[in-house]
Parts: sequence; C-alpha cells; structure tokens
Amino acid sequence: MSSRLPPVLVVDDEKNMRLSLKTVLTDERYGVRTVESAEEALELLEREEFFMVITDVRLGGMSGYELLGKVRAQWPDLPVLMITAYATPKLAVEAIKAGAMDYLAKPFAPEELLHAAARCAERYRLLRENASLRARAAESWRLDQIVGACQKMRDLRQLIQTVAPTDARVLVLGESGTGKELVAGALHSLSQRSGAAYVRINCAAIPEALLESELFGHEKGAFTGALKQKPGRVEEADGGTIFLDEIADMSRPLQAKLLRFLEDGSFLRVGGTAELRVNVRLIAATNRDIVEAIRQGQFREDLFHRLNVVQFRLPPLRERGEDVLLLADYFLQAFNEALHKKTRAISRAARQKLQAHHWPGNVRELRNVIERALILETTPEIQAASLPDFQLEGRLHKKAAPRLTGSESLDDRMADFERELITAMLEQNHYSLTRTAEQLKVSRHALRYRMQRLNITTGTDAEEDSSAAPGKAP
Repeated sequence: MSSRLPPVLVVDDEKNMRLSLKTVLTDERYGVRTVESAEEALELLEREEFFMVITDVRLGGMSGYELLGKVRAQWPDLPVLMITAYATPKLAVEAIKAGAMDYLAKPFAPEELLHAAARCAERYRLLRENASLRARAAESWRLDQIVGACQKMRDLRQLIQTVAPTDARVLVLGESGTGKELVAGALHSLSQRSGAAYVRINCAAIPEALLESELFGHEKGAFTGALKQKPGRVEEADGGTIFLDEIADMSRPLQAKLLRFLEDGSFLRVGGTAELRVNVRLIAATNRDIVEAIRQGQFREDLFHRLNVVQFRLPPLRERGEDVLLLADYFLQAFNEALHKKTRAISRAARQKLQAHHWPGNVRELRNVIERALILETTPEIQAASLPDFQLEGRLHKKAAPRLTGSESLDDRMADFERELITAMLEQNHYSLTRTAEQLKVSRHALRYRMQRLNITTGTDAEEDSSAAPGKAP
C-alpha cells in the first residue's frame, strides 16, 4: 500500500480478534491502529486520520452501532465496516441503513476483509484526487497569461517553454509585482508533472516557528498544540511541484534542512525520527537582492547554488516600454468581463499618464489601477481623471541612476526624463498649462512646444484657459 494512505482503525474488545485483524491487514501493508472500546476510538479519531474503521457490533460500553452513528455525524466521508458473531439478515440490513459500508459475519475469510479494505482505500484515493483536481481547476496557469511584447518578455516565454518539460530546479528573481508566481505556475502547467499537485508556500507569510512544520509536517506531541500527526506540504506535493516564494526570508537553520532535502528528497517531520522521502520539483523565488543577502550572511551561498540551476530574471515594468499599454488593455478586457462593464478603451490622455508613471509596484500596481479606473469610469473610455494622481506612489520612485542599454541613447533617456517630469507637473497642477509653465520656469509657448515634441496631450484644451490669469497673454 502507498505510504501516503492513512491507517485502518480496528475497534474490538476481544484481544485475539484485534491481533488477528491486525495481522491480516499488515500482511497487505496497511497501517493499523487497534483499540478495545468505542470511547477510545472516538478519542483517536479526534487526533489522527484514518481511511476506514472496522468495529465489532458488540463492545463493552458504547456499542458498535452507537459508534457508527457518531462517526457518520462527525466524519461522514469515513467508511465503517461492521463485524459480528451474531449475524442475521435483519441486522445486516439495519447496519447498512445506518450507514455502514459493509457487514461481515464471524468467522469470515481473510479475502472478504481485504476486499472491503481495498474498496475503502481506492475510495480514499479517489476523494483525495478529486479534491486536488478541483483545487487545480480553480486556478489555471497558462503561458498566455504572461503578457508582453518587449524582447525581454519574449525571451522569458521562450525560456519557460524550454525549461518546463525538465525537472531542473528554478530560481525566479524580480521585484515585487513583476509576475514571479505566474512564471512558476506556467513552469508547472507545461511540465510532465502538470497532472500532479502544485503546492505554493509564501515563506514570508508564515511565522518562522511554524514554517518548518508547514513544510515538512510534524508528529503528534512535537510541540504545544500538536494534537495529531500532520503531513507536510512536501508530502502533499509528492510527484508534483512545490513553489517556495520569498525564500530569502527563510531562517538559516531551516535553510540547512532545505539543503538536505534538496540532496535526495529526504526529510524528517518535526518531532519525528523516521526518514521520509518524496519526489518533487522545487521552484523558488525572491524579490530581494540575493547576492546582498548572501554577503550579509542572511542566505546560505551553498543553498543559492543548489537552487540556481536555471535562473529567471523578471524585468520591472518601467523597463518594458510599450508593455504598459499592452497590459493595461489586457486588464481592461479582463475587468470588463468580471465587473460587467462596457468601457471599450483607454483615452489618449490616460494612456500618456500610464506611460509616464514609474510603476514601483510593477504589474500588480497597474492591475489595481485599471480595476479602480474601471469602477469609477462612467464614459465609454477610461479618462485620465479616473486614474490616481500617483503622488503617493511617486514617493516610492527609486532614485537609482538610470542604466543605459544597447538599444537606448542618451537622448532617448533624456526625452523619457523630460516626458515624465512634464507629465507629473501637469498632473500636480490638474493639467493647467499656465501653472505648470510657471513652476517649470518656462513660457506657455515653450511648454506647448515641448509637449508637442514629446507627444504629450492633456486630453482637453478648455481647462487651461480657465486657469489663466485675466488679461494675461499666453
């Protein structure tokens, strides 16, 4: 039997019968726990998981029928097999009507017992498989969800298609909001493990004291509150993929245990002594500067090399050029359907405002901005006024020196900077050319010329005149 199958719970007040049932089942490699009363069985069921219960009808204290009723009430998916030395057709019918999965009369052939156990084992596996399939169906991961036409994104999609069919470990690096989870999901969905479990753990979201237990599981009594044995997420992912997000936030002691796990898939549950082994593909991600974390002693260099078989570096949105508008249109279509709206496009002024923003929150920030705009918008097009003013977000703008690439000249970068500055000042002054020109210490004519050269429009020409001082020439 699979090591992932929980044991059978045998309830019988006759010691010889308990030993006999245990021998027959363990010979077929089933795990077995035995108790002599229904009261003990209920206590054990509160703490541990079983795939079936075998109980005698007549017990000292609570009867097998009473136990059946309580099991059906608290654990309706747990099958119960009734056995008795006083079998009659009437009792058999009553047991089945009460919810028993079957009824065996003593003495019975071992094959009858094993046949019933095999049926329950298969039922348990099917229930687990169906639950896993329903969970995976709720969220699909596709390559076409990674939207972008710039060269970096085209190269990224090609690398995903190349690496996904292998079992190579992957390290995904990139700022928060760049789509690291989408890359991990696409790698799993295009792999040979796509039919198995895909398990995700955010290492920064789980307290350090609980992360090891979440990852590797724990034994009963391993710590205060560990009332029953709990398999870890690596066992849940056996045969599939596990994604460890924000792995640089993992403590160094746990990093050492993860390093051992990466050697051959072996691990110990917290508080356990038995070595377990699983077959999983590991994908890790972080938004931190991993090299700086290693230099500061916060991340093990040997673990980095173990994880860094194939490295993906996701570009921030500010380096993706026209992808900002491509993504904005993609989110517009998605939220139109989700919110039952009919906003068909993004206005020219709004598109310029989107392009001028630095996007410190990357694609996640853009997604939220489009959702907000669509909720607020009452016209057929998203207007600039429906977008945030980005004043708060602008304070998150990183002041690092710009890096020139082979495809950008100094003039291009200077034009980008000038466009961002003028657009930001226009937003700050509610698109008044007069106030914007005054703050920039240029004439309105010079400002108009620069806006035309940089292809910047305000979306309206009326409001600029209303803010001009009376009698003042433009």
